[in-house]
Amino acid sequence: MTAPAPLDFPIDPEGWLAFVTERPATAVALVADIDARLASAGAEVDAAARLALWNDADLALRQATSEVYLLSESHPDAAVREAAEEQVQRLEALSAGRLLDRDLFAALSAVDSAEASAGLDHDERRLLTEAIRDFRRGGVDLDDAARERVRELTDRDTELSLEFSRNIRDGRREIRVAPDALAGLPQDFINEHPPGEDGLVVLTTDYPDLMPVREYATDRATRTALVAAYNELAWPANDAVLAELLRVRAERAHLLGYGSWADYETETLMIGRVTRSGGAAIADFLGRLDEASGPAADAEYPLLLERLRQDDPEATEVTVADFFYLLSALRRERHDVDAQLVRSYFTFERVLPGLLATTGRLFDVTYVPVDVATWHPDVHSYDVVRGGEPLGRIHLDLHPREGKYTHAACFGLAPGITGRVLPESSLLCNFARGFMTHDEVVTFFHEFGHLVHDILGGDQRIARFSGVATEWDFVEAPSQLLEEWAWDAEVLASFTAGPDGEPIPAELVEKMAVADGFGRALEVRRQLGHANVSYHLHVDLPDDLQAATEHWYTVTSPVAPLRGLHPYAGFGHLTGYGACYYTYQWRPVSPRDLLSSFGADLLAAAGATRYRREILEPGGSRDAADLVEGFLGRAYGFDAYREWLAG
Repeated sequence: MTAPAPLDFPIDPEGWLAFVTERPATAVALVADIDARLASAGAEVDAAARLALWNDADLALRQATSEVYLLSESHPDAAVREAAEEQVQRLEALSAGRLLDRDLFAALSAVDSAEASAGLDHDERRLLTEAIRDFRRGGVDLDDAARERVRELTDRDTELSLEFSRNIRDGRREIRVAPDALAGLPQDFINEHPPGEDGLVVLTTDYPDLMPVREYATDRATRTALVAAYNELAWPANDAVLAELLRVRAERAHLLGYGSWADYETETLMIGRVTRSGGAAIADFLGRLDEASGPAADAEYPLLLERLRQDDPEATEVTVADFFYLLSALRRERHDVDAQLVRSYFTFERVLPGLLATTGRLFDVTYVPVDVATWHPDVHSYDVVRGGEPLGRIHLDLHPREGKYTHAACFGLAPGITGRVLPESSLLCNFARGFMTHDEVVTFFHEFGHLVHDILGGDQRIARFSGVATEWDFVEAPSQLLEEWAWDAEVLASFTAGPDGEPIPAELVEKMAVADGFGRALEVRRQLGHANVSYHLHVDLPDDLQAATEHWYTVTSPVAPLRGLHPYAGFGHLTGYGACYYTYQWRPVSPRDLLSSFGADLLAAAGATRYRREILEPGGSRDAADLVEGFLGRAYGFDAYREWLAG
């Protein structure tokens, strides 16, 4: 059998518009042909053959959708992004419409019995079960009028979600400040931000400006102005968009027989499968998180306020614009950890190869640079190879630019199918080109955890089980685990260099780890605020989004929001994560649990190999709870997370 080839992007810049229209058109035609064959299948077409047809159509749709979705968020040409968005809507409408097709449902339902499915293997049975479930969640059992309304609502959800994301992507803001307002910032940052003709310095809401300003700027007004601008991304444009999106999702959930959008979403997630209590399980988990983090946060907050009053004696509260600056200051003063000194050891040109070397050793792979056409000159592409055999391909798009996705995330490109399709995946991030904060380094390791999961889990027969196809609330566990390597002194020494070329000292890394414990509970409360907003906007459907959002941030954390602003308008996770932002704190497998298999040496081959084989390589072919129990020898629990919060 000929080895599968990776995806070919256009070489000619003029070829991109054709690419984002012709690729989906080919997929649509292929799916139409497959669906016609499946819908007309007679008794001679057995269960395995019907599922093979379903899988072929699923593969075509997933790959085409992934390609255009990535380009809608990353291509430098606005016309290409717009055309790609249109194709995302077209393909997602087709995917949703297939789940309303009674002929397709009948073709699969005919083999959904013990007798008819007797010859199926584990993967085929799992695919059949999940496909039948998806049909019912799609509304196939409803009457004609309700089915048509569900179709309209599903298409509208896609349209609104794309508009919401586009407004954020295009919503970059700027402030202008006097040069002395940059006091406290690193000299290289100041050098890169000279005053303009008006004598003022331009600061943008892009991460390479936002992150250093909120951590290092001693001028409170500067911090507040830039964080406020960031909290107004995509407002007022996204106000009406989000309000309608919430109504659309609520109506769709009710038509399908669910009490709320949270009930609908959790049915297929780990939290729903384990608790079987629907969206209420989110509220219960957030309550446990509130109880576990409250006392420590209450003890930490007065220290922040006291430190703020050293700079501003009239200060009455710590706001989100002060939070990272104060944590950095207290870690420097209480734990002798100077964030700017730490930053001086991390340059992008060293971090990237260091991360590749670390994960290559950990997962027994080699990253081979490949010179291929991509959507932007910034993109670095690599073949992921083991023993001379290609496992997949990755694309790293790591710096900000106009019109690009504004956060950090992994975007799949091609779901890996054994012998047919090599898995491909991409990172879209917004890191500085020079010095990086340690937080940025941790974020890089986190997102790379998704990337290697997508590639290593990409040796599957079934498209829907390929890569990061586990339950959405488990998918963060492998990425959170990989963060731990960004705190390991041996790992960091392998790629850092200070002013004299020396690696970061192990003693400093140890101090960083101790200092990181301070403020941990308040950071959890900050994330809990996001989770509360995500959940309650979808469940409560408030008339006043601004007031409701501000309420949940205010009651969740002692660190105050900047009042009167509209951070929900730029809260990009409200589309993909919906009511389920809790997943960032849902640690059914604490990284501490997973780390236990590695022992004292994080680079030990035995622990890494077992983790790779039992957690990453199965992809979505088994329930996450089963993967966890098989790996740990016990079910997940909350105790390790509670202990971590307590420090």
